[in-house]
Amino acid sequence: MMMKRMGAWMLLAILLTLVGEWYGRCYGCLEEERIGLLEIQSLINPHGVSWRDHWVDTNSNCCEWRGIECDNTTRRVIQVSLFGERDESLGDWVLNASLFQPFKELQSLDLGWNGLVGCLENEGFEVLSSKLSNLDLRVNQFTNDKSILSCFNGNLSTLKSLDLSHNGLTGGSGGFKVLSSRLKKLENLLLWGNQFNDSICPSLTGFSSLKSLDLSHNQLTGSGLKVLSSRLKKLENLHLWGNQYDESIFPSLTGFSSLKSLDLSYNMLTGSGFEIISSHLGKLENLDLSSNNIFNDNILSHLRGFSSLKSLNLSFNELTGSTTVNGTFFNSSTLEELHLDHTSLPINFLQNIGALPALQVLSVGGSDLNGALPAQGWCELKNLKQLDISGNNLGGSLPDCMGNLSSLQLLDVSENHFTGNIASSPLTNLISLEFLSLSNNLFEVPTSMKPFLNHSSLKFFSSENNKLVADPAAFHDLIPKFQLVFLSLSKTTEALNVEIPNFLYYQYHLRFLHLSHNNITGMFPSWLLKNNTRLEQLYLSENSFVGTLQLQDHLYPNMTELDISNNNMSGQIPKDICLIFPNLQTLMMAKNGFTGCIPSCLGNISSLEMLDLSNNQLSTVKLGQLTTLLFLNLSNNNLGGNNFWGQISDFPLYGWKKWIVLDLSYNQFSGMLPRWFVNSTDLRVINLSKNHFKGPIHRDFCKLGHLEYLDLSENNLSGYIPSCFSPPSLIYVHLSKNRLSGPLTYGFSNSSSLVTMDLRDNSFIGSIPNWIGNLSSLSVLLLRANHFDGELPVQLCLLEQLSILDVSKNQLSGTIPSCLGNLTFMASSQKAFVDLNVGFESWSIERAYYETMGPPLVNSMYSLGKDFMVNFTEVIEFTTKNMYYCYKGKILGYMSGIDLSNNNFVEAIPPEFGNLIELLSLNLSHNNLTGSVPATFSNLKQIESLDLSYNNLNGVIPPQLTEITMLEVFSVAHNNLSGKTPERKFQFGTFDESCYEGNPFLCGPPLRNNCSEEAVSSQLVPDDEQGDDGFIDIDFFYISFGVCYTVVVMTIAIVLYINPYWRRRWLYFIEDCIDTCYYFVVASFRKFSNFRR
Repeated sequence: MMMKRMGAWMLLAILLTLVGEWYGRCYGCLEEERIGLLEIQSLINPHGVSWRDHWVDTNSNCCEWRGIECDNTTRRVIQVSLFGERDESLGDWVLNASLFQPFKELQSLDLGWNGLVGCLENEGFEVLSSKLSNLDLRVNQFTNDKSILSCFNGNLSTLKSLDLSHNGLTGGSGGFKVLSSRLKKLENLLLWGNQFNDSICPSLTGFSSLKSLDLSHNQLTGSGLKVLSSRLKKLENLHLWGNQYDESIFPSLTGFSSLKSLDLSYNMLTGSGFEIISSHLGKLENLDLSSNNIFNDNILSHLRGFSSLKSLNLSFNELTGSTTVNGTFFNSSTLEELHLDHTSLPINFLQNIGALPALQVLSVGGSDLNGALPAQGWCELKNLKQLDISGNNLGGSLPDCMGNLSSLQLLDVSENHFTGNIASSPLTNLISLEFLSLSNNLFEVPTSMKPFLNHSSLKFFSSENNKLVADPAAFHDLIPKFQLVFLSLSKTTEALNVEIPNFLYYQYHLRFLHLSHNNITGMFPSWLLKNNTRLEQLYLSENSFVGTLQLQDHLYPNMTELDISNNNMSGQIPKDICLIFPNLQTLMMAKNGFTGCIPSCLGNISSLEMLDLSNNQLSTVKLGQLTTLLFLNLSNNNLGGNNFWGQISDFPLYGWKKWIVLDLSYNQFSGMLPRWFVNSTDLRVINLSKNHFKGPIHRDFCKLGHLEYLDLSENNLSGYIPSCFSPPSLIYVHLSKNRLSGPLTYGFSNSSSLVTMDLRDNSFIGSIPNWIGNLSSLSVLLLRANHFDGELPVQLCLLEQLSILDVSKNQLSGTIPSCLGNLTFMASSQKAFVDLNVGFESWSIERAYYETMGPPLVNSMYSLGKDFMVNFTEVIEFTTKNMYYCYKGKILGYMSGIDLSNNNFVEAIPPEFGNLIELLSLNLSHNNLTGSVPATFSNLKQIESLDLSYNNLNGVIPPQLTEITMLEVFSVAHNNLSGKTPERKFQFGTFDESCYEGNPFLCGPPLRNNCSEEAVSSQLVPDDEQGDDGFIDIDFFYISFGVCYTVVVMTIAIVLYINPYWRRRWLYFIEDCIDTCYYFVVASFRKFSNFRR
């Protein structure tokens, strides 16, 4: 009886245990660990500012939280990843490691990029789980031995991997020697990206169990490696890329007898000396020599001594010579991977590579291979699994022998010039393919995908920028055997009214679908979402979809990127879009016809980083609900009269993710210029142009230390520019068409990266500051229509990149600096395209590739991504050819011009301006310039507009100007020019009378004044070095007139003094004149009086 009871109790205990385990699996992690994680979050992220999803108290299953991994059986937390999770505004972090004591079975802890500077006393990592084997502390601030040792007070006998990369460590003082005594079983040590020199090597000799050591990207030269090679006998992997090693390193490497992998990329090796180590490193399997200074392919013969070599990387070197051509190296029976990307290979290289029977991976992307693919050699690589020949100049059709590569799993032929219809290509025989990229060629790809119907393993297919061709109707309903994970058919047709390919109706595993730029018509294809519930990226931009955005009533938690911009869709944005796509990172809906309000719930999607709703007809927005974004573009929502409107008030920044790009241009916002966003010190782009903001630019703007682009133009701003506002990274600034005033004191004085400064149409006063010459990158300077006075500073001549200068409609005076003629005014693309170093990367495709095909062995996977970079086209307004033009894009890049019109400049035009041979426009009109038109202007062969009107120029018009054949607009009207007009040939035959009017002494066609024979024969050509020789010399005229007048008066006085009779008659004459005048005035006065009565 007792035994039965005991058995029942044991059975009950087992059942309870099983139920507990089942409950743990179904309902998540332990309560104490969930509470512990929430406490950590509240400490490192009190405001909820995170680059990842927030951990939430409402979800009890913390095992599903991002960065957390639990044991499948015990449900205990075994991995915690907090990389970059701590709020940077909290400053340095002195860690109390006891925070992680609730995690009794913790095996891996990642605290990278969190501002760690050390640990509290006796609260280091030794207090953690005895199972801790992996500790990641990279990208922190452990800058010295003391800070490191404070976190390793005791013995961590279980720790096998430690990452201290990128901490600014210098070493050499013994700290790592102490650390080695406390980490006896450490096998992997990563120290890349620090500031170590060779003195670190003796401190590492105590890590006797090390199998992998990474000292990459430091300041090592090689003198300390010999000490390491004699002590680290178990070392199998040594990473030394990005140092300063040359051939002298090789003798120091001979002691690493167990070495299997050696990375010497990004050093200063030249190719000799490898025979020294090849006999000592007999176990070496992987050798990376990419990005060195290896210029001769004799390196290949030196590497034959590595008898066990399986992987060789020589990419990004300049292999020249004959070894690769003759194939003397390619006889290795062990080599499985060969990487020769960007090495300038000859085409017959592929013909001589057949002697590598074990080769499985061949990558020769971007290696200047030309012509057609050979039909022998490479086709004999029967074991080849991955082939990358992308980015070359190969053309023609794919050879039939490619069909022999029956083991091929990855093929990348993108970015070449291959032709032909895929249906008749050897690709139909490669049924083992899992990854195929045909993008950017001249292929014809059937819409039915019939050539690949039997490729059941195909998962990744990319055919961008080829041509989709229609199949017969009989092929439309063919059901393929493949289930794609990734599909890109963007830019594949220019036809109108294109339909979505039918084979997509039978795809159910799609995670990435790119169909942009195809003119596809119809309603939004919501059935794609219904069929593919794991969809992560959907790109349908630049098509012709119409109607409203109809979404499936289903949750899509994996959807991170949705782009339906540039279509013809209308209606309101669905209010439940946030519930359907709760984890969106990118939402692009620009250039449609959406109306109504922006759903406020978008601000609740913590993962949302990019939102572009520009160029729609949306009406209202509450910006306070969109502060979790990094990129926000709401510009151009003024179509149909439904504008964004109202004031932007201050709101609390609690939980703000910090904007990087903010564009609210072309709307109807009003009120004072908002100050709240200046607290986002990471802001790079601010565009509030074409609104109704008023008031001053507040001093708080001086906090924007990372600002690169600022556009506040066409508002009602007033007041001074703060003298402290001078962001060092500012590249483009537009403040035109406001009411800003005051002098330019020191605002922008330290913005040495400025390319464009547009301050047109304001009320700035004072002189143009001399510090303008410090802006060495300045290409566009627009100060038109202000109240600047004084002289044009000669410091402008220091701006070697200057290409557009407009200071017209000011009150500048003095002479024009002749040194401006020493500048080039050449074309510049930087002023035309705003290409900021701001990007948004997605790693979703890489993650899917890993899950599907394993770690990437070639670079093909990285070309599939749709990383978004912040770049747009600059627009500049400039007057030329008597018109006000907007220049943008490539045209702006080529534009160059000078406009000094409507000022008070005096004296002669500098003849040095004739050196500006790249100049397209020159306007010096409406000044007080004198002298002649420089004959050197005939050197301005590219000039299209030359306006010298409304000055005091004299002399003749140089006849050499007719040699300017690009001239479209020419005016010297309203000057004092004389002589004959230029011969009416070339462009000068098109100029009418208005170009010369207002010059009374100018003659010849198209003027009505005919030139006489004498005038023609006496016409002189002006010499800029000898002075002004015109028809009438004004200075000589004044002098001669004064002399003659004085002589006449003196002669009359002398005659009257000598002859008394004439003197008496002269006095009578004067008296008669006086009497006559007196009686005339009296009589006239009386008549006027009678008239009034």
